[in-house]
Amino acid sequence: MFKGFTRFLQSPGAHFRTLFGPQDASGGHAGPRIIPRDQHPVSRQHFSEPALKVLYRLHNAGFEAYLVGGCIRDSLLGKMPKDFDVATDATPEQVRELFRNSRIIGRRFRIVHVRFGREVIEVTTFRGTHGDDHDDHIAQQSEHGLLLRDNVWGSVQEDAIRRDFTVNALYYSIADFSIHDFADGMRDIESRTLRLIGDPAVRYREDPVRMLRAVRFAAKLDFHIAADSEAPIGELAPLLLQIPPARLFDEVLKLFMAGYGVVTFRLLRHYGLFAMLFPETDEAMAQQPWAEPLIEHALASTDKRIHEERPVTPAFLFAALLWGPVQRRQAALQADGMPPVPALQLASQQVLSRQLQHISIPKRFSMPMRDIWDLQQRLPQRRGKRALQTREHPRFRAAYDFLLLREAAGEIEAGLGEWWTAYQEGDEHEQRRLLEKAGADAAPGGDSRRRRPRKRRRRSSSGPS
Repeated sequence: MFKGFTRFLQSPGAHFRTLFGPQDASGGHAGPRIIPRDQHPVSRQHFSEPALKVLYRLHNAGFEAYLVGGCIRDSLLGKMPKDFDVATDATPEQVRELFRNSRIIGRRFRIVHVRFGREVIEVTTFRGTHGDDHDDHIAQQSEHGLLLRDNVWGSVQEDAIRRDFTVNALYYSIADFSIHDFADGMRDIESRTLRLIGDPAVRYREDPVRMLRAVRFAAKLDFHIAADSEAPIGELAPLLLQIPPARLFDEVLKLFMAGYGVVTFRLLRHYGLFAMLFPETDEAMAQQPWAEPLIEHALASTDKRIHEERPVTPAFLFAALLWGPVQRRQAALQADGMPPVPALQLASQQVLSRQLQHISIPKRFSMPMRDIWDLQQRLPQRRGKRALQTREHPRFRAAYDFLLLREAAGEIEAGLGEWWTAYQEGDEHEQRRLLEKAGADAAPGGDSRRRRPRKRRRRSSSGPS
């Protein structure tokens, strides 16, 4: 896959520019390095039919049209691209006129979504450089440098240097099937380096989420972050607190639901970013030795299921990420005399309330998450009909898996998980035997006390007076 452009990189005539390109005598920037079709491995066979339809319709209408970003990067790395982003000089309104099946979305960044059934092709207009003459409704920055609005149109070269990483500034032209490399992205792909375009501190201030993207791409692609690109992250990590919780929820899903959750988690902690997303969890891990292994076990399980193309739910992952704080608060409430069940419910509410200040968690995930937590107190109670009632709960399987993680992480002693495994796999006779044993013995983490039968009060023989 790499042979074509590796030969090009090593050819005697190949001259690579500085980050923004060599300057001519007049002080202007030279064009991109253009790699013709016979010197790179990217083929239209790698692209979806809807992506090609969008490219050709824009091209035939007289507009420039390129595939850009992750789909080109992944194709060069030998991966099959899944998402296709198109960059063009057509404005959002012009794109909308060309495609009935499209709509303009966003205010901060206006883009067009062209829908083909379940597939959406994202079309962006070339971004330009900001100037003092732009109105606030076109471009706006906060006093800290955060981009609040960015709808300044420009050329393809201006668009390239506005992108985040060099490996994402590769443009595939539908006109001649060449790749336009504006920032030495090809070389960074070969050296497996993730490098920001421009001054890293400035680019992170423009959009602090770029720090999360750096970690996500490094984990997903097995790249190392260039020294100058990673240097400011620790100092600038608190800028993430400016980002709306709803946007950070989307980013957390991308971080942990892509099949590389364990390494992503470790990188987030290494750079001080995890504490900005889950501050109370970060505090809990410092005091509860089992909290970090529990999260890593949950992430490893999720990664495995994703690679096996099995279903996963964010509810289970959030349950693991926030369980440490819940247990800390529950223990404190019980120490003050509150019974276990209401203590767990209040602790769950308090933890979720604080977490929502940082990351929005929709109710479709927070409610199943709380069910998983609540069932942890029901699982040790197996006498009578309780085991059957717990087994029939809609969240039982997730709660059972969560119990196994707790045992594996060393939070609780092993044994209860084995009992539930045997109960699920056993026939009616075996289940009856297990229930009898649970009634006779103390369940791990349960209550070993037997209830004494109440004495019947004797009725008076004289009857009512």
